[in-house]
Amino acid sequence: MKKSLLAASALALAVSAGSALAADLPSKKAAPLLPPPPPPAVWTGFYVGLNAGYTWDESSSVAVSSGSIAPVNPIVGIAGSGSLGTSIDGFIGGGQIGYNYQFANAFVAGVEADIQGVAGSNSGTSSVAAFGPLTSTISASKSIDYLGTVRGRLGYLITPSLLVYGTGGLAYGQANLSSSVFQAVGGLVGTSSSAFSDTRVGWTAGGGVEWLFLPKWSAKVEYLYYDLGTVSTSSVISFTTVAGPAATTSSSARFNGHVVRAGVNYHFNLFSPAAAPVVAKY
Repeated sequence: MKKSLLAASALALAVSAGSALAADLPSKKAAPLLPPPPPPAVWTGFYVGLNAGYTWDESSSVAVSSGSIAPVNPIVGIAGSGSLGTSIDGFIGGGQIGYNYQFANAFVAGVEADIQGVAGSNSGTSSVAAFGPLTSTISASKSIDYLGTVRGRLGYLITPSLLVYGTGGLAYGQANLSSSVFQAVGGLVGTSSSAFSDTRVGWTAGGGVEWLFLPKWSAKVEYLYYDLGTVSTSSVISFTTVAGPAATTSSSARFNGHVVRAGVNYHFNLFSPAAAPVVAKY
């Protein structure tokens, strides 16, 4: 009996010691490591994109004045003038290329160049009867074929993926202005026409919001005001069957307006820095 009790006690002690030893051994199962939160996006790099929107005039008129001098008394120094309602309103669309540099964590500076075609123009016609028998009919039109800018940008990151910025710089565009005058008095008919078509250079300023919605892809909404200055043209009125002193007509218009557009950019070098590797320690 004593031997049985001693054997049972020895067995219990052995089992207890084995359990304690097993508890001290390291477990083969490790707690799963959660991935670190994504680091802030870095905006530094080149990008290209497309844009589309709407443009409208700030100065929607063409001023036209005309004078006539017929060498037959009493028709001397007869003149007419008018301001014609014209506008450049319509669709605008094109592309852009630029470079961003992120600094001080939340600031982004850069430069952007773009060019857009403009699909929209209007013209007006005015008829003026003045100075007795003279009838003067004036017509004019203006348009912009394309509009481009080269601008600096400076913005602040409200969040790592949301940029608010201001922008300004040079603006250029193909400005077109034409006018014609028809005058009739008695049996005399006088006509003149003038036209301007050339690239104008001015300035632009505005601002926008850009959102990085996917890696390397961003969307933006932007407003710009542009001013290409004032264009003036003049021409000489020619009267049929009459030779003598000539008179001129002149027209002028200011090419300035507003652009509201949306765009999408692809960023070549935009990236999120890779997280540092996790090394397990035992």
